[in-house]
This record gives sequence, structure tokens and C-alpha cells, in this order.
Amino acid sequence: MFMTPYWLLPSLVLILGYLLGSIPFGLLLTRITGAGDLRQIGSGNIGATNVLRTGRKGLAAATLLLDLLKGVAAVLVGAAIVDGGGPMAGAMAFIGHCYPVWLRFAGGKGVATMMGVVTALYWPAGIVFALVWLGLLFGTRWSSVGGMSAGISAPVAMWAFGRMDLVPVALAMALILLWRHRANIARLMKGEEPKVGTSKSASPE
Repeated sequence: MFMTPYWLLPSLVLILGYLLGSIPFGLLLTRITGAGDLRQIGSGNIGATNVLRTGRKGLAAATLLLDLLKGVAAVLVGAAIVDGGGPMAGAMAFIGHCYPVWLRFAGGKGVATMMGVVTALYWPAGIVFALVWLGLLFGTRWSSVGGMSAGISAPVAMWAFGRMDLVPVALAMALILLWRHRANIARLMKGEEPKVGTSKSASPE
């Protein structure tokens, strides 16, 4: 009788999570709708804020939603394949978004996808993430500040709610998210970070 290797299903979870996360919805939507190559627009990033620079608000909203949902989908698929596989698949989806092989590992900054992963893993922490993100985004009009603060809030919320099992994966994603925002951090320190609504506003994705 054929026995499934013990490593096969966990490996499948990791691969599927990465592949789901690496789908560049912003780039695909702008190309399909004739809005141009997103990598040649604004910041060159593939996230929703840069899509907004095309003047297509609906397209930007769709990108945001799809990037969030691929994080949710990865967690659900991972959990369905392997008991406890949700965090692994979610983390890989986040990495796939930030470093997609199809785009030579030059992806987005991961805020929306991280929100999807966090929400699917433990929805109260997802609510905290969303409130911090939107609150600081609209409060400061710095997209990067909202995104980074939301990322930091995830492991803190997991810890505060007693979900210590999810703190490591949330912390790992938060650290990667901060690394992806290192250019924004440098501009903030110099007082040069553009705000949302200006022609050069920094993208959280």
C-alpha cells in the first residue's frame, strides 16, 4: 500500500500558499483594463495605492480586495490540507506577494495581504489591524505610517488576545513588512515622505 511521505502535504501547503500570494493582481488588472504597466507608473509598486495613481478608483479597490482575499484563501487552503497548516500557508502567501518569482521577486509591500492572513487566522486581530491601518492612514495621510503601524499591531494584538501560538508568524510578517518599507522610513526621517492625495504619495503595497 502506497504511503504518503510525511513531508509531502506540508510542502504542498507551502508551495500553494506562495503561489496564491504571488499572483500580482494589481499588475494583471491594470494590464487587462488597458491602464498600462503598473511597474512604469508612480512608485512602480504593484499594490492598490499605486493602482490609484492610474485614476481608476474602482481598480484600486479591486486590487486591495483581491490582495487581501488571497491571504485569506491561503490560510483556508492550508488549514484544509494539513491540520495547523493555516499559519504556514498564510506566511508563504505574504512572502509570495512581497517576493513573487514571476516579477523577479520585486513585489508589493504586503499590507493588504498581511491583513487577509491575520484576519483569517484570528479575526479579532484582523479588526485591530484594520482599525490601526485606516485610523493612521486617514489621521496622518501617510500611507506607509498606516501600513507599518498596522503590521506592528498584529503580533501585539495576538499577544494581547492570548493567541501566543500565532505571535511568531505575525511577528515574522511584521518584520518583513517593515523591511519592505525601509525606503519609506528613510523618507519619513528626512521629512520627505509624500502624503496620500499628492502625485507622489507613497504606496503601502
